[in-house]
Amino acid sequence: MPITPHIEKHFTASDTVRDIVIGMSDGLTVPFALAAGLTGAIAQSHLIITAGFAEIAAGSIAMGLGGYLAARGDAEHYIHEEAREYDEVKRIPEAEAKEIVDIFKTYGITEPDSSSIVQSLRQRPKDWVAFMMRFELGLEQPNPSRAWKSALTIALAYVVGGMIPLSAYLLLPDARTALRLSVVVTIVALAVFGGVKGKFTGVPVLRSALQTSVIGGLAAAAAFGIARWIS
Repeated sequence: MPITPHIEKHFTASDTVRDIVIGMSDGLTVPFALAAGLTGAIAQSHLIITAGFAEIAAGSIAMGLGGYLAARGDAEHYIHEEAREYDEVKRIPEAEAKEIVDIFKTYGITEPDSSSIVQSLRQRPKDWVAFMMRFELGLEQPNPSRAWKSALTIALAYVVGGMIPLSAYLLLPDARTALRLSVVVTIVALAVFGGVKGKFTGVPVLRSALQTSVIGGLAAAAAFGIARWIS
């Protein structure tokens, strides 16, 4: 009888999804709040569009820079911890070997059973350090291009998200009419975005769509209320 090969499919782009979520979430709510706040004082859509575009430009740059610095910080932290592990493997190998045994014990593997693996790792310092980084510190080696990719992904997601609530003001000259359309479009966009995010991350689509709509809607409502109060 032919055996069907076992093929595992795992989602591995969690960092990219996280960046898109960060950019889109802020892009959908912050420009909307700005436009909504200005609508209370300005009746012409073209003035709100100008302010909205300026905010999207500034916000995407700021968010992208934040993503870049965060990714760079992760990379620098990994390099620092890796250098420390190399030093400890060389200076106090017995203590590091004991840590390997302790790590295996957390998985129910006894010291006699893990001894051969410990001895093998002691002959290969590079793999030994990689093991300690992964299982002792819980750190994965960052992708060298992660910082720039994160910055671009967050910035572009912010721009795309910001254009959605502003699209109503591009279509309608009356700001108050545009605001009502913008609310509907933004909530729908949050639901669609949440559903797509859920499909990629394995969360039920409807639940993810509802969560994103509610959370994004509450954030937008709070920002709208603050903006109206200030204006």
